[in-house]
Amino acid sequence: MAARLYALPGSHPSVTAELMLQRKGIDYRRLDLVPAVHRPLLRALRFPGITVPALVIDGRRVQGSRTISRALDEIRAEPPLFPADPQARSAVEEAERWGDEDLQAVPRRIAWWALRRDRSGLRGFVEGAHLPLPTGLALLTAPPIILAAARYNAATDEAVTADLAALPGLLDHVDSLIADGVLGADEPNAADYQIAPSVRLLMCFDDLRPAIEGRPAGEHALRVCPEFPGRIGPVLPENLLEPLRAAA
Repeated sequence: MAARLYALPGSHPSVTAELMLQRKGIDYRRLDLVPAVHRPLLRALRFPGITVPALVIDGRRVQGSRTISRALDEIRAEPPLFPADPQARSAVEEAERWGDEDLQAVPRRIAWWALRRDRSGLRGFVEGAHLPLPTGLALLTAPPIILAAARYNAATDEAVTADLAALPGLLDHVDSLIADGVLGADEPNAADYQIAPSVRLLMCFDDLRPAIEGRPAGEHALRVCPEFPGRIGPVLPENLLEPLRAAA
């Protein structure tokens, strides 16, 4: 069975889908689209929505990391992405939902906000991506794409200020999910794969990694997702980092 995974360079939900495909042992080809331009392309490819990850597998078009996790368990039951026990499954599903709806947008907004101010780290996210154009050309055309992506992801000063203020509490919640055994078991589940890439993207920031890597959330992210492309140098306002550093 071969699958096609449509993704974006540096997209943590795309990494989620990729890790789950690897866990299932399903062969796949990753195709990276250009941010902002990807929206009409996905429509042209007959997907119902405009977001990645988008997967073509077993004659089906499946979109969104949570939909993909369930489809993969239907297509190949072993190893499972969800526990068989109903109570344990409910806890994993809730953690997966939280990772998708509450956590996922935070590192995305911070990343686009940062890249608007300093594009020097962009090459690390683009190199190794399976784009339909050369890396050099992708970097040359990046400025308007970054502006568009920052706009449609609402990566404003106000939003990122709120995101950085919320970050200690979000990481505390990840730590508590690990302590409760919802995350971090010997056999990773859909919530592990949903949450770890978001934390890994946060750890691409020189400003954020020191306060994250030594706590359970950081250790879990490195274990589940040891490789994540890209690095963003110091760019975040010092005064907004104090709550996170104090909580470390």
